[in-house]
Amino acid sequence: MAQTAKAIKPQVDPIFIWQGTNKQGRRLKGEQTGQNAASVKADLRRQGITPIKVKKKPKDLFAARKPPIKPGDIAVFSRMLATMMSSGVPLMQSMQIIGEGHENASMQDMILAIKADVESGTSLTESLAKFPFHFNDLYISLVNAGEQSGTLEPILHEIATYQEKTEALKAKIKKALVYPTAIITVAFVVTAILMIFVIPEFEKLFSGFGADLPGLTKTVISVSQFFQEKWWLVFGIIIGSIIGLMQAKKRSRKVQHFLDRLLLKIPVIGIIMEKGAIARFARTFSTMFKAGVPMVEAMTSVAGATGNIVFSEATLVMRDDVASGTQLNVAMKSTELFPNMVVQMVSIGEESGSLDAMLAKVADFYEREVDDAVDNMTALMEPLIMVVLGTLVGTLVVAMYLPIFKLGAVI
Repeated sequence: MAQTAKAIKPQVDPIFIWQGTNKQGRRLKGEQTGQNAASVKADLRRQGITPIKVKKKPKDLFAARKPPIKPGDIAVFSRMLATMMSSGVPLMQSMQIIGEGHENASMQDMILAIKADVESGTSLTESLAKFPFHFNDLYISLVNAGEQSGTLEPILHEIATYQEKTEALKAKIKKALVYPTAIITVAFVVTAILMIFVIPEFEKLFSGFGADLPGLTKTVISVSQFFQEKWWLVFGIIIGSIIGLMQAKKRSRKVQHFLDRLLLKIPVIGIIMEKGAIARFARTFSTMFKAGVPMVEAMTSVAGATGNIVFSEATLVMRDDVASGTQLNVAMKSTELFPNMVVQMVSIGEESGSLDAMLAKVADFYEREVDDAVDNMTALMEPLIMVVLGTLVGTLVVAMYLPIFKLGAVI
């Protein structure tokens, strides 16, 4: 199933403009998606409309570009679909209402395309699999389990809850990474402005002194001169290095492994990333196990959901160990990545037959831990920003005023 989802490329059916008459002979017109004109005509006939003219809608070259589909949009779609189905609204009608009422035009197209595909006889699992960029293997596996067991409605609720918690966790981790990045960026921009625009004015003033400048002042002026001459090189190296690392991480598994392992070792941030990976591992595993997905099969999707290649590779090793007959808690302990508390709770869950509940508790605990760690780091960063910027600007100010103090002493 996972391989099929990867092989099919995302595709949205074209829009057709149609004209026709209903059973009372009233002339109607509208727009509808479909694979071709024949499928649109067949769909209209099923609705009691006799088609007169059906043609593909021409592309508007000046139309505004449709907004991208974000993970949050998929989470909202899952929650709305689960809520409507639990209220007794049929699947097709639910998707029609959600699709037509969604504010994101791209989501409208995708949801209505999925609806049309399901109406033509395709299963919901196969229809969702045609959009692998928005519905990953985990989503497809859970929906497939729900369709096979006849429990699609509760499974959709589990998917919606899982996605909401996952998105909330991602937001917290992004906040943890953005804050120190913002500090470094602001400090660099302030330094660059002082070096390029402010220090040269002091240099012109000092050139008429006719006396030796203090060592700190000479050093700052030298750095300023380099910035003025090679600012494009400095910015180019920094931007090029960032882009190069991002591309290398995407294309090279070794680079990705090195960066993810390095990220886990950074003080404060490494702890947040580790707890976030454990929370995603536990939440994903709990959701899939509760949905009835076999453990070994579930661990393949869990590996891709951890968000860190170190934990991802460890999960795949655990999967192979479990497949050969090893207990899950023993396999987890052998990786030396999971805390003893996590291993013990998994062991209790295996013995009591409530593994999904225990993993959910682990996920809840570590999600709270990530939340607290991010809040603590934010509180710590605020005075740190003042110290860093104060030290930086203060050093430059002192370096520029030392010659003036020296000249005053001589006079």
